[in-house]
Amino acid sequence: MTPTVPSMDMGTAVKREVLISGASIAGPALAYWLHRSGWAVTVVEKAGALRDGGYPIDVRGTAIEVVRRMGILPRLRDAHLDSRRCTFLKADGGKVASVSPSAVAGSVAGQDLEVRRGDLAASLYAIVRDDVEFLFDDSISTLDQSEQGVDITFHSGRRRTFDLVVGADGMHSATRESLFGPEEQFHRYLGYCFAIFTMPNTFGLSHELVLWNTPGKAAALYAVGDNDELHAFLNFHQPDPPLDALRNPDAQRDLVAAVFAGARWEVPGIVNAMREADDLFFDTAGQIRMPRWSSGRVALVGDAAYAPSFLTGQGTSLALVGAYMLANALATNRDHTAAFAGYERDVREFVAMNQALVDNGAATLFPTTARALEQRDTVLRDLVTMPAAPARPAHSALTLPEFAPMP
Repeated sequence: MTPTVPSMDMGTAVKREVLISGASIAGPALAYWLHRSGWAVTVVEKAGALRDGGYPIDVRGTAIEVVRRMGILPRLRDAHLDSRRCTFLKADGGKVASVSPSAVAGSVAGQDLEVRRGDLAASLYAIVRDDVEFLFDDSISTLDQSEQGVDITFHSGRRRTFDLVVGADGMHSATRESLFGPEEQFHRYLGYCFAIFTMPNTFGLSHELVLWNTPGKAAALYAVGDNDELHAFLNFHQPDPPLDALRNPDAQRDLVAAVFAGARWEVPGIVNAMREADDLFFDTAGQIRMPRWSSGRVALVGDAAYAPSFLTGQGTSLALVGAYMLANALATNRDHTAAFAGYERDVREFVAMNQALVDNGAATLFPTTARALEQRDTVLRDLVTMPAAPARPAHSALTLPEFAPMP
């Protein structure tokens, strides 16, 4: 497939303008490719600056080819965390097995990447900041479409008109809500809640993950290097989402503490650290499933359109691939309606395959019954002596077309 675009005299033609809401991963990636194809790009981000830090994320399969084409693969390889082992523990803290991280993640050692979310965000920002307009500490207040464009009023009070708008503002997308309605109608709860925060590394951990399990509960400590700080993670099965706690940090802390009361190993200390953490992030594990990803002149990309949940490990990769495919569709089709239809046609199966990697209450690493936990532990013990499993087909199920050249 060789995409073509209408010829234009870029010296005289007026560039089409696009507004992207969200400056995390999908937004800057889309901005890069749209700029490459001749768009004037503005990115609005409600945070006051680029967000650094964050939990480690994975870039796998088809997404590796995206970052290679962007020219940031060498930088990301330098930032690769190179975790050396993943140790699984029983309820009393005894070791079940210690295996290669790639063996449990379904990634390809030496090819797929694990980096800090902030390192990927900084790499993306570095290659677009001189070519793209960024509006930090602002967001979309109102969005009104017409045949001529999309009239935007920002929370800052400024007003602008764009040819297209793209929501890349995450799983809890305000763009999606304003266009399609409340999140509840698209959210598929997967039966788990989780809390993420940082705590002191008093365990001497280095380049490794330690994961403690009992049926329906897990506690993890992740040392991304030789730092004096750990990423801590508390995950638990909850048949129904705790809606009352989602917007109440005190209720979140109380809920987590109640669930893990009486747990052994180092869990009581981890729970205490959660109580004191100033960076606690609590949410439910869920997916966004929508019958369509666009309406008129507005489209969605990444988690805003098809969040697969952290349980699949594919959120970042879907964001990168989706951004590439949306930009290529817009470069190939000057008519945005045709472009949006092509984007959905070409990406939806890839999204579906990756979302299918996990089902309600069925995350491989977080069994909810004693029987399922024992079965998982048996598999882990076998991994110590067996070759690593092959990469999951869903990670590389989409072959990227060559990007449409700048006219």
